[in-house]
Amino acid sequence: MKHIAPGAFALARPRAILTMPRADVSNPAAMLAEIKSAFEEFKTANEQNLKGKADVIVAEKVDRINAALSTMEGNFQKAVDDLNAKVAAAGTGNIIGDIPGDPEYTAAFKAHMRKGDVSAAMTKGTAEDGGYLAPVEWDRTITGRLKRISAIRANARVQSITGAGFKKLFTDRAVGSGWVGETASRPATSTPQFGQLDFIPGEIYANPAISQQMLDDAAIDLEVWLSDEVDTEFSRQEGIAFVGGDGVNKPNGILTYVTGAANAAKHPWGAIQVQNSGAAAGVTLDAMIDLIASLPEELSQNAKFFMNRLSVASYRKIKDSNGNYIWQPSPAVGQPSTLFEAPIVQVPDMPVVAAGNIAALYGDMEATYLVVDRVGIRVLRDPYTNKPFVHFYTTKRVGGGVYNPEPMRALKISV
Repeated sequence: MKHIAPGAFALARPRAILTMPRADVSNPAAMLAEIKSAFEEFKTANEQNLKGKADVIVAEKVDRINAALSTMEGNFQKAVDDLNAKVAAAGTGNIIGDIPGDPEYTAAFKAHMRKGDVSAAMTKGTAEDGGYLAPVEWDRTITGRLKRISAIRANARVQSITGAGFKKLFTDRAVGSGWVGETASRPATSTPQFGQLDFIPGEIYANPAISQQMLDDAAIDLEVWLSDEVDTEFSRQEGIAFVGGDGVNKPNGILTYVTGAANAAKHPWGAIQVQNSGAAAGVTLDAMIDLIASLPEELSQNAKFFMNRLSVASYRKIKDSNGNYIWQPSPAVGQPSTLFEAPIVQVPDMPVVAAGNIAALYGDMEATYLVVDRVGIRVLRDPYTNKPFVHFYTTKRVGGGVYNPEPMRALKISV
């Protein structure tokens, strides 16, 4: 093997990245080809490392390619999402979702944003407390973007409500039975009991301020600008809460329902079962196989892996008993990479692979986690509190919690 001076290699990049033209972020197909090429080089270098034929230089190369692959995957997914958004915007014109735009209402809303003027058309969105709901098409736009950005929301069950909360009854399944003879007595058996789970929305808010002169003079679309700012922040806050929220004025995060966590005893059907990784600070093949096998077949039809993007590098090095890598790059544009042929969903707020962390979830998120939306996003224009700035007090009420713990498993980094 040809050795390279450490100083020279420090600036080196994987050959697949050096020899191939940098993929245009507007061309997902080219980006996918680059990912696949880099993965082939990763496998070659990693094989040398596993067979003990490598030195420090090759080991470092493996880590560099692995890190580069993780970055490329993130860029690839962002490019696909951005293109989908552009196609959707170009194709809908003045229609958002399945609801035609209302020019009169939109014009009134823009007037309200700029100067606080209210026309009769604005009464369509007047709340009982005097606040103003955003136009239906603006509300739908934010909802769509939240779904694209928040991986948990995009994969979970979403329930819209019109009241203060949502209640769900569960039976403990404790029905008794027994075998009897033809004339034997039939004493009473145990009867199932019911339990109740409450899903109470918390409130998330934003209160951006714009000077009155900027509102008077701006030539931009205020709806689009403000909704962009709000939905990005709302999605960030939702993503954090759906994973680890403590339920205080916010959703109960899914990780709080795993065995040993704060809500382990909350659900009548128990906690989300935990599988140890088999290593103090890493993941073993046997643990991954046990994790998948622990999920009953009837619950695994829509199973996916949910993990932090940075954690994928740890799974990429694992091979099965036939020497095949269990991680595979995206087979086509619009499809995710896989582990054991199960799709990988990148969740930024999931913990990374480190001792004691829940570094992956495996299962059917739609059957497991419930997101509760209190219908509507409310915008209250406040030109008085902080003159000469106008504040746009924007609120959304959302809750969440585990609907059924049985279709989900958690991988804990532990021996």
